[in-house]
Amino acid sequence: MTDADKIKLTILPTGTMHADLTWLLIDPSRMATRTQPERLKDWVPVPTHVVYIEHPDGKKLLWDAGVPRDWEKRWGPTGLDQFFPVDEVTEDMWLDSRLTQLGLEPGDIDYLLLSHLHMDHAANAQLWRETGTTIIVDEAEKEGAFSFDGYNKGAHIKSDYDGLELDTIDADTEVLPGVTLLRTPGHTWGTLSLKVDLADSGTMLFTSDSLYLKESYGPPPIAAGIVYDTVAWFESVERIRQVEQETNATVVFGHSADQMAELKTGPGNYYT
Repeated sequence: MTDADKIKLTILPTGTMHADLTWLLIDPSRMATRTQPERLKDWVPVPTHVVYIEHPDGKKLLWDAGVPRDWEKRWGPTGLDQFFPVDEVTEDMWLDSRLTQLGLEPGDIDYLLLSHLHMDHAANAQLWRETGTTIIVDEAEKEGAFSFDGYNKGAHIKSDYDGLELDTIDADTEVLPGVTLLRTPGHTWGTLSLKVDLADSGTMLFTSDSLYLKESYGPPPIAAGIVYDTVAWFESVERIRQVEQETNATVVFGHSADQMAELKTGPGNYYT
């Protein structure tokens, strides 16, 4: 089998936010206590990434859509620009730059797979308006993301996805052979994870915000500060663990700076 017969998977960093660790990990060892009431907070890097997949059947897929260039303007009305500034990013990391590096226009992507519709994962989805690209989200995510009036509900900013034709799934779905969306809700109404079965590297499981960090995974799992449904979140973590054990998967966490530094990233540095 040559590389032309294999799935090629490229991880593309798309800029790093910073935030208080408590948003990502509710860790009692780092919390203030009666005897240490002024314990300093942890201001940590929160990298973002997308995944570009070239399938041997000729299809091109993109997992998530990164953070926006105009994040201060778009996130300002939510107040979350103060908590999650995109303050470590170079020109070549913005999603439109990444597409150019790959020699692609948005319409060249056959499938845009959105893990959920939060502002740091779906912010550039409007690039795919009227391109013919199939955009897939979880059914419950779509329903929830349109269930409110006004500019935003938490990290859901309606203008990020309003007006787009969003196809939905209501069960685990193999989009193409070897590329499967798993329903792992809890962080939001319908957060998805992505399982990709590679010929040489084995299975890679991208958790998005179902698991921010390795520390969240445990065991035992430690909940994050942003969880819509805590019970569903814990169930999804165990679902991810089950898939990992069954497939010997490499679990790629949603916002882990340490792990991202260890992975092959950037155009040309693909996994097969």
